[in-house]
Amino acid sequence: MLPQWQKGIVQRIEHVTPNTSRYWLELPETPSFTFKPGQFVTLDLPIHEQRNKRWRSYSIASAPDGSNIIELVIVHLEQGVGSRYMLDNVNVGSELTLRGPQGVFVLPEQLDKDLVLVCTGTGIAPFRSMLHYIHQSQVPHGNIHLVFGTRTQQDMLYGAEMKTLESQIPGFRYHPTLSRENWNGHKGYVHPVYEQLCAGNQPALFMLCGWRPMIDEAKVRLLEKGYSSKDIHIEIYG
Repeated sequence: MLPQWQKGIVQRIEHVTPNTSRYWLELPETPSFTFKPGQFVTLDLPIHEQRNKRWRSYSIASAPDGSNIIELVIVHLEQGVGSRYMLDNVNVGSELTLRGPQGVFVLPEQLDKDLVLVCTGTGIAPFRSMLHYIHQSQVPHGNIHLVFGTRTQQDMLYGAEMKTLESQIPGFRYHPTLSRENWNGHKGYVHPVYEQLCAGNQPALFMLCGWRPMIDEAKVRLLEKGYSSKDIHIEIYG
């Protein structure tokens, strides 16, 4: 059964990169919004006459904390009707319609093998939720790797925060890689980075989030390395 539609009041907006913004929404009809890290909400935006063409889904970037405030991180695409509406028309105090939580892109009950999180752009949102949840709830886990791909340093969402989490979560390592800028870290796309991490073909769970081309290529590469489809969980954006 689908969750009911409800109000979301924009409490705060922060423009964090040239084309990405963070939105904090309060859900006044739900005193405590319960969700699993990795799930998403769907916004019903006034951008089309047909209702299902108005729906836009976004992963929850914040961790569950018992409150009724959630964070979304949205990239504003030139041809993206929904994201342009958010950028041009939504301000602090705006009322949105949403439903959730939904989705099965969530952590397994037992984190008993390496966890490799691979994402591009705003695909980091569900992983940020998961990492904060693991830290705050002291979830037992093995090694955790976050491989984050973007173009330049100014596009590195939550970069400083991920570095802080490295010092707070035992066994967690953050691996950003840039495809359009030379710097002292990884250069290029995400694929060589996670392939190096699993060079020994050790047992691992791979969670992939982002645009379809990256996910399709990553899945092929991991299957060719001998991992099975059960070792690969995906969430496709767009």
